[in-house]
Amino acid sequence: MSQSGAQGLPIDLRGKRAFIAGVADDNGYGWAIAKALAAAGAEILVGTWVPALNIFETSLRRGKFDESRKLPDGSLMEIAKIYPLDAVYDTLDGIPEDVKANKRYAGASNWTVKEVVETVKNDFGSIDILVHSLANGPEVTKPLLETSRKELQRFAGGSSISLTYIASERIIPGYGGGMSSAKAALESDTRVLAYEAGRKGKIRVNTISAGPLGSRAAKAIGFIEKMIEYSYVNAPLQKELSADEVGNAAAFLVSPLASAITGSTIYVDNGLNTMGLALDSSALST
Repeated sequence: MSQSGAQGLPIDLRGKRAFIAGVADDNGYGWAIAKALAAAGAEILVGTWVPALNIFETSLRRGKFDESRKLPDGSLMEIAKIYPLDAVYDTLDGIPEDVKANKRYAGASNWTVKEVVETVKNDFGSIDILVHSLANGPEVTKPLLETSRKELQRFAGGSSISLTYIASERIIPGYGGGMSSAKAALESDTRVLAYEAGRKGKIRVNTISAGPLGSRAAKAIGFIEKMIEYSYVNAPLQKELSADEVGNAAAFLVSPLASAITGSTIYVDNGLNTMGLALDSSALST
């Protein structure tokens, strides 16, 4: 990624403030996107899942992430502030008693969607870039900007991006729990929000369909290594996808260089989405 001041066509996000929801370690796409935006000059705020907040802040403070915080110019990525966030809950009224009593939430406050939006506004006034993979609620009869999470889009002053996966349009056996349906809805919401937010606030909304990565979250599905190997064998670009490649694509999408791109699903998967036949299929060897 071109840096500010570099020769050629730079991605310059100096003076922009970004909020990245869903950063809890240093090996996922959220972290890589934060680094790419920081390298381009943006100020970084992150939202971290409440149960993971303490270990994330402790690891950051003790320098465990220093190596992965290094930016291309040798400096370390700075995070202006870390906010506790559980995007399952829009407001305090919707939190079950067992969650309130859960020791993993003890000591944390202002972590619902509405509270985080209000807290960030109080701290910084506004943000320019929103990075998230949050789904909307079941308020299907309303325009998306009039749902309970409308603040999330109005929260972003210029551009919003999310992360999706090809299971939204293709069958991925084992990718269950409603995730494929949620990703399909996310891509649909991206298009609708691009229209609504674009007309009302000139906010651009896009989503990145990223290939498989062996992050901590991805390992929960149980066969991520097989998915990575499948991609390596069958994608047009025969190489392992890096988180930085997704981060660089995100930096482009939120930059002025992508000022006419909105409502789009951008594939960053070494081209795997284009394939209609698995090259390693046993049927091809018979």
